[in-house]
Amino acid sequence: MASLLEKIGTLISANLHYMVDEALKSNSIAVFDQYIRQVDNNLDELEDAAATVGGEARMLRRKYDEFAAKTAELDRNIDIFLSEGREELAAAAQTKFNSTKRLADSYKDQADRQQSEYQKLLDARLKLEAKLTTVKQEREELQALLTLAKSKEVSVKAIKSLDDLVGSGDTDVARVADSIRARLDKAQAESDMVTTRLDRQMDDVLERETLNRQLEERKRRLGMSAAS
Repeated sequence: MASLLEKIGTLISANLHYMVDEALKSNSIAVFDQYIRQVDNNLDELEDAAATVGGEARMLRRKYDEFAAKTAELDRNIDIFLSEGREELAAAAQTKFNSTKRLADSYKDQADRQQSEYQKLLDARLKLEAKLTTVKQEREELQALLTLAKSKEVSVKAIKSLDDLVGSGDTDVARVADSIRARLDKAQAESDMVTTRLDRQMDDVLERETLNRQLEERKRRLGMSAAS
């Protein structure tokens, strides 16, 4: 799973300025097409992984709820047995309580880890989809720019970056190139903002889930139902 997230992270952090310069150097948008194929393939893998991990997280959470409920019941029974002076039954119930609680705690730890992993996968998918949208838009713009440069007879051999096109001497080509450069800067800034916002939202979600689990556990200890 870590390797998948690492691959996704590399795709998300891809430098759009670098991709544009590489496309201009080769007079081809192949670098964009290759990136889009890689993203499409990894999005499919990401969807499968998220579905698997999300399903495991829900299953583990159900197991935890099941054993937590058994633990709460045993805890109440121990108190009843002791109040009735039935210490042997209380000791037996305590032994069962201890083993059941260990299982509940184990399922809780596993469920928490899987839920955290699931949120990371969902976060990565949102970020990658946003980056893909930007790349597709810039691909179309760059294709139009290359076509324009060719029609204006701007020497493609002299093109190594947007700066070269901005200073090409042709007003139309320079204007389009400068517009693309400005959009790339804006897209990068927006991408950074989205990433920051999504990271904050994921932190809020995880914090809320932790608080909810803590409250549910406290309710069980108090003998209260989950709905109360």
